[in-house]
Amino acid sequence: MEYSKEEIRKIQKKSLEMALYFKKICEENNLLFYFCGGCCIGTVRHKGFIPWDDDVDVFMPRRDYEILKRIWKIKADTSRYTLENSDEFHIDYNLFLNIRDNSTTFIRPYQQELDINHGLILDVLPLDGCPSNKFKRKLQMLWAMIYSLYRSQMVPANHGRFMEAAGKTALALIPSKKMRYKIWRFAEKKMTKYDIKDCRYVTELCAGPHYMKNQYPKEAFDAAVYKEFEGHMMPIPQGYDEYLRIAFGDYMKLPPKEKQVAHHDVIKCDLETGYTQYKGKLYCVNR
Repeated sequence: MEYSKEEIRKIQKKSLEMALYFKKICEENNLLFYFCGGCCIGTVRHKGFIPWDDDVDVFMPRRDYEILKRIWKIKADTSRYTLENSDEFHIDYNLFLNIRDNSTTFIRPYQQELDINHGLILDVLPLDGCPSNKFKRKLQMLWAMIYSLYRSQMVPANHGRFMEAAGKTALALIPSKKMRYKIWRFAEKKMTKYDIKDCRYVTELCAGPHYMKNQYPKEAFDAAVYKEFEGHMMPIPQGYDEYLRIAFGDYMKLPPKEKQVAHHDVIKCDLETGYTQYKGKLYCVNR
């Protein structure tokens, strides 16, 4: 579906509610997070959302990310927001956890047949230590690729024929979901064994092949600085300029008009109705 400017703005306002609640939980539990990607660019360039952006993405250092997973059900209002995350018995095809708004509907095509929370999304991506040794770094990225394949359980798209063929072969060799889970958990331990405090650089291993190649100076993420975002003070990395230039180049320059569009494919967006009302109609139709 395509959005009008009014629809995009409604998504942004609801997403802002989620971001403010997420900030509250993190502050109450001394967890470090910062806007990343489009929201970080939006903070610096627009003092709010990029006009065509349709979601919120945040970074958390691995330690804080793992704590968040453990405390969400205890500390958060789970009647309002759910932490969605894959495990041995529950697959959502994502590489990282996200927070979902239970009172809304935001069904993505690749998750249409999954019995998961299909509410509006706030993505939470971990940051990990990055070894300086070239061999160890290549090994880390190899483990990250294995993790990505077996956690998502999907063939890589838009990364070339070789990656597609290799992905199909690897998934065909391991059809058991239980075994896939054991592999991606083992790969996760291997790729995350470098503690940020012991490294000169950090990296994002759960954001796909393109971004896992990036290495950011650790100092850029040692702390957050607060900047205006939609009338609120929200955190971005203290070294935001260096981070954004490595990740996106000249981030202050607007993209061409044809690229100024929402980047998520969505089957249904309904900010007034909880996703469960669409079960058997728009998702889990063939179950």
